[in-house]
Amino acid sequence: MSLFESAELGHTVDDASYAKRVTKLRAELLDVQYAIKEAAAFPILILINGLDGAGKGETVHLLNEWMDPRHIETHAFPPPNDEEKQRPRMWRFWRALPPKGKIGIMFGNWYTDPIVAQASGGGKKAVLAERLDEILHFEHMLASEGVVLVKYWFHLSKQGQKKRLNRLEANPKTAWRVTKHDWKLYKRYDKFVGVAEHVLRETSTSDAPWHVVDGSDDNYRALAVGEHLLSVMKKQLAALQRVAKKVTTPAKAKSAHRLPALDSRNLLNSLDMSQTLTNSKYEHELEKWQGQLNLLSRHPKFRDRSAVLVFEGMDAAGKGGAIRRVTAALDARHYKNIPVAAPTEDERAQPYLWRFWRHIPGHGQFAIFDRSWYGRVLVERVEGFCTEADWQRAYGEINDFEEQLHANGAIISKFWLSVSADEQLRRFKEREATRFKRFKITPEDWRNRERWPLYEAAVCDMVDRTSTDLAPWKLIAANDKRHARITVLKTLCERIEEAL
Repeated sequence: MSLFESAELGHTVDDASYAKRVTKLRAELLDVQYAIKEAAAFPILILINGLDGAGKGETVHLLNEWMDPRHIETHAFPPPNDEEKQRPRMWRFWRALPPKGKIGIMFGNWYTDPIVAQASGGGKKAVLAERLDEILHFEHMLASEGVVLVKYWFHLSKQGQKKRLNRLEANPKTAWRVTKHDWKLYKRYDKFVGVAEHVLRETSTSDAPWHVVDGSDDNYRALAVGEHLLSVMKKQLAALQRVAKKVTTPAKAKSAHRLPALDSRNLLNSLDMSQTLTNSKYEHELEKWQGQLNLLSRHPKFRDRSAVLVFEGMDAAGKGGAIRRVTAALDARHYKNIPVAAPTEDERAQPYLWRFWRHIPGHGQFAIFDRSWYGRVLVERVEGFCTEADWQRAYGEINDFEEQLHANGAIISKFWLSVSADEQLRRFKEREATRFKRFKITPEDWRNRERWPLYEAAVCDMVDRTSTDLAPWKLIAANDKRHARITVLKTLCERIEEAL
């Protein structure tokens, strides 16, 4: 049985019934929209896909008319521009995600390109399968982050599409909607619908099911979408209210505990902290590797690549000093430093990785993260700022993220700078005693020392689960700052040389 068989039955709603139902529907949609805005606990994301002439644009226009358009973000995605082509293909969709409390509507979303490419004969089945797998991972992540995904496929029978295109073309007020491209697509109707049916079957999940809408009758189509959307939003609000009634205690740092290791040896304390460099050797190596990095950043092949640098480490491990030695070798127009602190209100209203996707560099550029997306499996895990389910899920989401960066040409270098507890204590005291360094030390730094074993365990798990061939971790013994800085520069140059 065809997935679209029911949508080709020719559903209709007479004008009198439509007028009666739509009056109530509009009032309820507005009420629920404002309740969602007030709660600001989740966003609604509506994906609009389907056949030309099936009423996609008219329906979106009605949704904006029936609800408050100030709290609806509508985006259309034409073919990617030059800026978008320099980033992973999901970048432009991440940037358009609605925040909690708002409704987002996306035309030409992440389904358009794979369906059109396959239906046009330019796509391979293996590539389509890979794209759908990427989409499934993305949508599962959105759902896990609280995004309510509503996916509509607007359908017409082959005869119905031809009839509708002819009708639009015959009316001077709507003729502009029909182009030669639309008629070209119509000639490939059977192929297009076959591909679409396969895609919908593969990507209709419990997280984000597809809803097929018969687009042959304007009244029926509008009510079908409006009433379905209303039921989805009501259901989500009801679920939120049920959760609010439960008395719960937020998970705290206990979620970071783990069984004691069989011995005390781990990746961090196996580092040789005695490694040092004399000042003269350091100056020679610094000049050598900074010069090499500068040449690599201007290499012709790097114009089609980018570099993503991640710096993590214990407090006072020397991340800032290492970053300054990297940027000193680069043209200031070609890099961006991104210091990562606690998320802002705007960032908390979005899925976790949203604030990092915003800073993905274009070709020929460096993005340097002073702390990063690994905060979820480090500080948020240890301090109990997220649930265990959140940080356990994050390992896979991070690996997916970095795979997408790599696929788009990013050279990923990740550094963990490690110091001993004694060296950290010495540096803390030095910062307190030095006036121009006091801003670097906070009560939080002292408090974090008390959780040293928990952070060690979290770091070891992080490296085990996210050090991949595409984006390996480099663990650096940083008791000697000179040794650490040269190791960072040398490793970065080797990573870029290998990639180019």
